[in-house]
Amino acid sequence: MATNIAPPAIEAGVTDPHRTLHNELGALPGEHLGRAPDPIVKVTGLCRLEFEKPDLARAERFLVDFGFVVAHSTPDELWMRGRWPGAACLLVRKADRSRFVGPVFRAADRGDVSRLARAFDVGETSVNGVRSVSLRDPVGVPVTVVFGAEELPALPERESIPMNVGPHVARTNSPQRPPRRAAEIERLGHVVLATTRFRETLDWYLDTLGLIVSDFLYLDGQRERGPVMGFLRCDTGSVPTDHHTLALLLNPAPGYVHSAYQVADLDQIAAGAEYLRDQGYKHSWGIGRHIQGSQIFDYWRDPDGLMFEHYTDGDLFDASAETGWASMAASRLSQWGPKATRDFLGMGQPATIAATIKALADRGNDLDLPALRGLIKAMSS
Repeated sequence: MATNIAPPAIEAGVTDPHRTLHNELGALPGEHLGRAPDPIVKVTGLCRLEFEKPDLARAERFLVDFGFVVAHSTPDELWMRGRWPGAACLLVRKADRSRFVGPVFRAADRGDVSRLARAFDVGETSVNGVRSVSLRDPVGVPVTVVFGAEELPALPERESIPMNVGPHVARTNSPQRPPRRAAEIERLGHVVLATTRFRETLDWYLDTLGLIVSDFLYLDGQRERGPVMGFLRCDTGSVPTDHHTLALLLNPAPGYVHSAYQVADLDQIAAGAEYLRDQGYKHSWGIGRHIQGSQIFDYWRDPDGLMFEHYTDGDLFDASAETGWASMAASRLSQWGPKATRDFLGMGQPATIAATIKALADRGNDLDLPALRGLIKAMSS
């Protein structure tokens, strides 16, 4: 299992800043240590996310207003990108209904694709030099791992505006006038997925893709049950990487929760929010600063109700950072900002109520009445 290895030791005499910010004791004896002893591969990041939409023109309007750039389009496919060099970060295919299909991770080398294919006894494909293998996680979410995806060149982008901070003067006789227009997405950051089988799903991503846990959240008064949310990053050794590339949480409605995209600074988040509001899109929650990951955030819904996040100033960890532990509560999702909304938390929606009834009837998952009561308490706090 993915619990039999201790994290790398912190250098003697050096305080782990992650520990002091996010937990006091770290994992207790016998608790999940947040990494696998011998994963099949270690992915290096998210390549893209894939969606389906019935109206590609409407999907394109929202995504451009949100800050993406069209990389390529056909009557049946829409490829969207950020401004930093790299692969297109969204693929939207035409279909009968709106839904999230799954994440596509980037393999470190060609051999990793073959190793995964052999481990799961599935075929690998090669199209135009891009090798890929398609898997499914324990709750059925399609997960693809690719090597050789097309690398797009950088696009021009607005530079962060100069700021006078304390005694550090960056501008004189030059007023600030950030443009009130669409933000500019730099890159894909992370995706959050819900699962009814948290422990099994968590271990699958650690054992299969080599992800490691930056932070665990547990239900207040139920720590002995284990974590119910994990923020997972790529294991890139001494090279810093995002605090989380994938986040998983126990929830009666499995599947997509939201995805997050980096912009340059707070002004792009705030001015971009005003622009989205002017276009009539639904705001979900923000602006604020998270605790786990530290990023400044703002959440919006697309016309079909799927959630997308603008963020900036996120944490970067290397493989030496230990796993943090904290109790889950809506009031502990941010350091500052407005109270988390019912819309963001997904509370009271008919689909969620129906999913809860179905999940409680399935004895094979991690959701029972005590866990449900703990989740309701956490989201109501």
